[in-house]
Amino acid sequence: MQALSSQDLLSADLTMGTVMLKVGDMATMSHYYQHALGLDIITEADGGLYLGRGATPLVHLAPAPGLHVPGRGEAGLFHTALLFEDQASLAATVASAAQYEPKAFAGSADHLVSEAFYFTDPEGNGIELYWDRPRSAWDWNGGNVVMDSLSLPPQAYLGSHLTEASVSGQREAAAAIGHVHLQVGDVDTAQSFYVDTLGFERTAGWHGQALFVSAGGYHHHMAMNVWNSRGAGPRKDTLGLGEVLIQLPGKDDVGALAERLAHHKIAVANTGAELVFQDPWLNRIRVSVGSAPVVSPSAS
Repeated sequence: MQALSSQDLLSADLTMGTVMLKVGDMATMSHYYQHALGLDIITEADGGLYLGRGATPLVHLAPAPGLHVPGRGEAGLFHTALLFEDQASLAATVASAAQYEPKAFAGSADHLVSEAFYFTDPEGNGIELYWDRPRSAWDWNGGNVVMDSLSLPPQAYLGSHLTEASVSGQREAAAAIGHVHLQVGDVDTAQSFYVDTLGFERTAGWHGQALFVSAGGYHHHMAMNVWNSRGAGPRKDTLGLGEVLIQLPGKDDVGALAERLAHHKIAVANTGAELVFQDPWLNRIRVSVGSAPVVSPSAS
């Protein structure tokens, strides 16, 4: 497979934007994201709620009455990952999520590049809460970042990092969408679309079962796996993932992507500053000009 040239790659300044979820029970879901995850309602628009930290929307809850929860094995969302600026801020939200609904806790792991805790929202959408180690601490093996899933006991973590200040200042602490992880039917098709067509760079794989991709040397902005969905075809219209927003720094970057999509005969709605299209499993992707806060302990 021929490597992409620099002009075919997505901008190193790419950021992940708001994740839209189609929701059946707005009251329950809104309460969860506000009280378990410490997000505030930023605005009511587009028939739903935008929730986030400060002025930055992170999650868009869009009412979708009549839709069903996706069936087991279908493509769609694996998790939305919220990135925190320090371990104390992460610990504060892990604590509030665990206290809100202990049964929603789905695990934790030291991934070497990051420390992560996993939850499931009331309608079955996966959530990752995580903190990145400084980039200078990441190891690379050629073009692959070294990641693992090591033990990260939650009680010990909270004992080490949870502070009164982080609890009282939870809602003031910055957060961002660090990455979005999808369930797909097969990894090769995912690589063909997200790497060869869109212009992400492959940063890691997992025994042919998962693919991690990024722009600008991040460990991953997006990931795709087949752990629950091997062989899945195009999605039905269900509750769960409605849209993934990718933000590029300028119109030229959006224009270059539009040309690549046209070359690969991908159907696109193009306004000039924004592109809307679907991946092979009908996950809706929107690409626009904009930026989100980069929450990281270090860029070095």
